[in-house]
Amino acid sequence: MSVDVTLDAFRKDIPILFATRILRLFAYGSFSVILALYLAAAGLTESEIGLLLTLTLVGDTIISLFITTRADRVGRKRMLMIGAGLMIFAGLVFAATNSFWLLLLAATVGVISPSGNEVGPFLAIEQAALSEEITSERRTKIFAWYNLVGSFATALGALLGGGLVQVMHWRGFEALASYRAVALGYSVVGGAMVLLFSRLTSAAEPPMAQRVTGKLSFTQAKLGLGESKNNVFKLAGLFTIDAFAGGFVVQAFVAYWFYKRFGVNPAMLGGIFFGANVLAGISALSANWIASKIGLLATMVGTHIPSNILLLLVPLMPNLPLAIMMLLLRFSISQMDVPTRQAYTMALVTPAERSAAAGVTGIARTVGAAISPLVAGPLFATAALASIPFFLAGGLKIVYDLLVWQTFRNVKLPKA
Repeated sequence: MSVDVTLDAFRKDIPILFATRILRLFAYGSFSVILALYLAAAGLTESEIGLLLTLTLVGDTIISLFITTRADRVGRKRMLMIGAGLMIFAGLVFAATNSFWLLLLAATVGVISPSGNEVGPFLAIEQAALSEEITSERRTKIFAWYNLVGSFATALGALLGGGLVQVMHWRGFEALASYRAVALGYSVVGGAMVLLFSRLTSAAEPPMAQRVTGKLSFTQAKLGLGESKNNVFKLAGLFTIDAFAGGFVVQAFVAYWFYKRFGVNPAMLGGIFFGANVLAGISALSANWIASKIGLLATMVGTHIPSNILLLLVPLMPNLPLAIMMLLLRFSISQMDVPTRQAYTMALVTPAERSAAAGVTGIARTVGAAISPLVAGPLFATAALASIPFFLAGGLKIVYDLLVWQTFRNVKLPKA
């Protein structure tokens, strides 16, 4: 009877975890598409914008490390609610002030996604919870759907965020007021997530036999990892390179580049990134079929390299339609590596290490992505240099693909 109750409880938790991902990515998408425009309208220079975006990701890294390494001991539900509370804090501060220092505080302490993609502690904890109930054969498929709904939510958020700003402009609102409306909506979504996370059952927590009981320190080298730690640290190092490259072309910066290069208005920016994220979601779903044919690692590498060649071509296009076409083509295959990467990480480690592995690799990606906006900001500010971030991102990502293939092509995954 107790087993049936646990399974029934977990079935109730799965829709909650999908719903919180949809809400979160919707908020990330709506805010990221206007974030750089808002900061510029608030009077920040491009260098200050780059610094703020960097510290946003640095703060997310520290928060994620604290929360994900304690979730299995303190409680996953509790830590997820804390993360959602930090979203509320960030949105309220951004809606209330244009002070650089207060915005910097909110960006560092709160949870904000400049890229429109996952940041903070949520993904690692939710991923670990889902993995405990999913066989290795179904893991890529479930993660593909999980990523699909997230990409669609990001797309819808970008569309409605940009559209709301444009409508408010037409109705006579100042630019700052329209951007702050989006920020206020961001905090409302955070509140809805707190309520949803509060409905999670005990089935979302790790089994009693696997729960961490000892005191955990930031200086603890293993960070909750056991026999898989060497492979996880290798993955983390490689993921840092990939994320560092991606930090040059986060959605906020690419939106700003289209605005500066072609004069694209917020509504059209929302439409561009709506289409881009819809295509990204579809590409993630197709990853399951490809991985079943050629394997997880080959799918990660074989689909990622062409997408980054397309990224290199975006700034070389002579007009807006061609630049949009290259961007959309890139997004149409760009996310095939995401569910396969997540499934590969979960397959590479023992079940007792999944929360820690997801947390460590996720934090490594955040660390990598935190550095590059500091460099990218001044580059995007100078017309003659604005294309360089695209070249750095595409080139470094291809290097990452080759390194991950070389490092793991002979590693055999356990059947678990």
